[in-house]
Amino acid sequence: MTFMEQTSDQWSLADALIARSGKLFLKKLSRNDSSWANEGGGHQYGFYVPRAVRESGYFPELHAREDIPHILEAECPSFWPQTGEIRQDSGVKYYSNKQSECHFTRIPPELFRGLNPASWLLGGTLAEPEGTAHHWFMVIDSASAEAELLESRLDIQANFHFGLFSPSDFKRASSIEADEAAELIEEIDAALRNGTIEALVAKYSKLPSPDMLANAARADFLSSGKAKAFDPWAIKKPGDALMRVSRDIEFAIYRRYELRMRAVEVAKVLAGYDRTATAAVRGFPSMDSIFLSASQQRKSRAGKSFEGHLAAMLTAGGVRFEAQAILGQRRPDFVLPDQATVALDKSRNFEDAAILSAKTTLRERWKQITHERFNCAIFLATVDDRISKEALADLQRAEITLVVPESLKMKTNESLYYHDSNVISFREFFDEEVARKRPSLLFAG
Repeated sequence: MTFMEQTSDQWSLADALIARSGKLFLKKLSRNDSSWANEGGGHQYGFYVPRAVRESGYFPELHAREDIPHILEAECPSFWPQTGEIRQDSGVKYYSNKQSECHFTRIPPELFRGLNPASWLLGGTLAEPEGTAHHWFMVIDSASAEAELLESRLDIQANFHFGLFSPSDFKRASSIEADEAAELIEEIDAALRNGTIEALVAKYSKLPSPDMLANAARADFLSSGKAKAFDPWAIKKPGDALMRVSRDIEFAIYRRYELRMRAVEVAKVLAGYDRTATAAVRGFPSMDSIFLSASQQRKSRAGKSFEGHLAAMLTAGGVRFEAQAILGQRRPDFVLPDQATVALDKSRNFEDAAILSAKTTLRERWKQITHERFNCAIFLATVDDRISKEALADLQRAEITLVVPESLKMKTNESLYYHDSNVISFREFFDEEVARKRPSLLFAG
């Protein structure tokens, strides 16, 4: 069990410090940011400081050492609320002869040990110091509930790596525009005054259909001029396009409708009591049910969204497939070219067919597709950048090839995919695995 798994109530710690902060720093941790802690690294190790952050004034000014002028340093005592300690000797160290190599060093190794890939470092500057420390930092494991909350609060996009924020960014209700928010507030106020809150609940009780949301998201993507069609042969990085459309664009559209629906539901609960304290206590079960439903609906939508956009891309690219075909005891997302060829054609070659499953996040669910073999390759498509090295090894042993967005396969990405030969990009999947190895899976012309 990691240190992070032993601690509790991480978000309340973060919330209290965010309220005291002038500027906030968020960074998605790469393997190099944390591997030193697993390898017995000492106090001199630490996380990488991006050049833009180093030059922003977030950290104290650097000064060259008299004995080694190419090393620039700055003392920066830091507070680590998860361990309760103040690191008096922590600071920034920049090796100017190594281009951008700059690290924040002498930090608690236990916080960085055993982290899942693409975990988070959250920090801030304190107007009123904690002891001698004007900077604080927390480490949030990517598999934790706090990570999900952090990403939601800041509306983190799929291509995010690091950034500086103000505390007000954490206070935004959602990505809804200010004028739309004011309009919704006035609409709820009017309904409460007029006794028509039930009618307003009914008005916003249904979210748009998945097809409508998906079509709107793809239309938004195409309107940006990146492509004329959602076609993998016309899009330079089809995997990145899938990730952008399903994780960012469609979710932003969804949240605008979700806020209306859930805000009105909560207003109805609160309006049923004459005192705020009574509403908070007596109305809690109802509000808890509302938020649980919202969480479940989000997770369900995410999986269907990715699968739906992948189907649209296969169709636009002229790839022959059958969705949700029954194969033995399983129902993979896509069989290429169809169920009859995969399951019944005993005379075909290995590369005359393929199975493609889609999972927004893996967890343990990928094992659902490994129980039976059908004399063809199995591919598992995902936009998850948090798959551990143990899970990657399990996938390779199961002879399942992982397919990921192009940006997640890059050396600079925080995932563990770059050096793994069993992980390919969507670009490689379409060009190599479909067009070159399995041309029969494409419609003629």
